[in-house]
Amino acid sequence: MQISFLIVTKNRPEDLALTLKKLKSIMDFSIHEVLVFIDGCSKTETITIDFDWVNWTVSKKSISASPARHILYKKAQGDLFVGLDDDAHPLSQNFISTIQARFSTNNNIGIIAFQEVRGVFISDEEALQQSKSIESYYTNDFIGCGFAIKKEVYTATNGFPVWIDIYGEEPALALEVLDLGYQIIYDPRIIVNHRIDIEKRKLQGRNYFRFERQLNNAIRYYLVYYPKPIKKVLKTLLHNFKKYALTDIRYFKSFITVVFKVIINLFKILKFRQPVKQETIEKKQRLKGLNY
Repeated sequence: MQISFLIVTKNRPEDLALTLKKLKSIMDFSIHEVLVFIDGCSKTETITIDFDWVNWTVSKKSISASPARHILYKKAQGDLFVGLDDDAHPLSQNFISTIQARFSTNNNIGIIAFQEVRGVFISDEEALQQSKSIESYYTNDFIGCGFAIKKEVYTATNGFPVWIDIYGEEPALALEVLDLGYQIIYDPRIIVNHRIDIEKRKLQGRNYFRFERQLNNAIRYYLVYYPKPIKKVLKTLLHNFKKYALTDIRYFKSFITVVFKVIINLFKILKFRQPVKQETIEKKQRLKGLNY
């Protein structure tokens, strides 16, 4: 098997169905496979009969994105894993062959980060018009809605972390890949359309759930991976206290919740502690980040 397409989904059956239809149009079933993890969503289970060529994993109880990915990726058989969100599909021509060609140019590339075009469009042609023509560059991260990783690289890491639920699993895996000596490259020729309603998100305003999850997972990230995490944890807490907690009572409550959760679960978190090399931290800081 050459390529495994991997998707974790929850509460978006229509989006998932569209993504699967798009994938089917570019696949060769003799060398490609699609694996989908349904994370506690009975409504999504009803569409499985319409896609009998998909390898389905169903969890009756939601376990969240990163633990779901951890389970799903162990089942993949492809030499390359392509991760997609359930509301993201390939846009660029020669999508698969371009991924394979990019990996073949440099054996040290562990992950390819794709270009993300956000928005809901009438057609793929209209979506492609929103893409940016820029040069590839080595980076320190990737986005979960569109990326590729070599199976041999993924299996050399601890995989997507089970100590993170959602928002933060990609930086964790990226750091482990960098620590193994592999590179992450952003290739804007490989494009996905992330079908999110940008205007609707703007109207939703502040995302308190995301704030709490990201702060909680950022602290866990430093505690697990950094050789000397205390200073970084304190700086993160101070920054978020000044920028968010002091400006909004709901942010303040979320901030306090995170602090208590970290204290209560500290020993559980430290069981996963596996500090990377200091030179990896320095390399990460030197590399150009992605513009989300």
